[in-house]
Amino acid sequence: MTLTPNALCFGDGLPAAGAPCVVTLSAEGVSMRSPDGAGGADETVAFSALSVAAGGLDHDQLVLSWGSGLSARTLYLKDPALIVAFRRTAPLELTAHLERAAEQVRRARHGHRLWWGGAVGLVVAFGLLLWLGSDVIVEWAVARIPIEWEQKLGETVYRDFLSKETVLKTGPAVGAVEEMTQRLTAKIPDNPYHFKVSVVQSPVVNAFALPGGYVVVFTGLLKKAESGEEVAGVLSHELNHVLQRHGMERMVKMLGLAAVVSIVAGDQQGLIGLARQLGLELATLKFGRAQETEADVTGIKLLSDARIAPDGMIRFFERLSDSDKGRVELFSSHPMSAARAERLKAELAALPQRSPEPFGFEWAAVQESLAGTEPKQ
Repeated sequence: MTLTPNALCFGDGLPAAGAPCVVTLSAEGVSMRSPDGAGGADETVAFSALSVAAGGLDHDQLVLSWGSGLSARTLYLKDPALIVAFRRTAPLELTAHLERAAEQVRRARHGHRLWWGGAVGLVVAFGLLLWLGSDVIVEWAVARIPIEWEQKLGETVYRDFLSKETVLKTGPAVGAVEEMTQRLTAKIPDNPYHFKVSVVQSPVVNAFALPGGYVVVFTGLLKKAESGEEVAGVLSHELNHVLQRHGMERMVKMLGLAAVVSIVAGDQQGLIGLARQLGLELATLKFGRAQETEADVTGIKLLSDARIAPDGMIRFFERLSDSDKGRVELFSSHPMSAARAERLKAELAALPQRSPEPFGFEWAAVQESLAGTEPKQ
């Protein structure tokens, strides 16, 4: 009859992983036999020959040892019922051994509790810091993301988005946006990005930027703007969201601890996978007021450096905030604000006065080329 093993026996001639055995207890000592009943008569070891200690990964096993040299044996008792039975059956001379084993278990478990308590505490504290919006943690994490990761991440979401949209490949509108992009990006010092700007057919009066330098301009914005300088103002604002890594900061804050763990672990694919879960949300993340202001201020400076009339950006703010406040989704869904326009006027007054250089395209021709397009709903 096959019996259920309740212990492992180690020693010379036995498997390195231990030989399963069946242990029974009696007044004479500890008896062992193989589960299948083979191997001849039971071996019985007197209690007086045993030394006892706690063992196992979690110190939840009782380890019995006896003999020396090639005859040395070690028996691991894991079954709780067997361990209790051993404690009840063992003679008084083993009491000191058992108490020492119990103390080993208490120390090991106390150490485990401290370790897990510390680990859980760190995770909870880190999560709370992120949940509470610690800009310091977010900036620390974003600073550790290589530009190559950011570009790969942005490209993944960008391609997913464009695959569902009608993208204009050629025409006056595309040419105009390319000229604006070239003039602006040429004036960015130490630019680490290869900006890619696409014109997407849509009635939405908006543009947005993804991490890594991927920008989308909707035809609704081109139709609404009264000049190329107004569109260039929007484009400059979005480029500066990328340059300041605002999208990465919002993404890490939104994804929280999972993003930080991927960054610290160097898990690029994990971070990209998390970003793909956000999908289009990544394109429409609402930036904070400080980030919008920073993109406004650096945007108007970039316009000035590129010798594109900066007041176009201000005029667009004022015009849309007056006439279209309820519908316009410009600048990452932030409502137009006369206060922002006033702030930009003050910033512009402090910049060096530069003579603007006109674009090479006719804005009327650009808008006329879009007149026949049916906007995608």
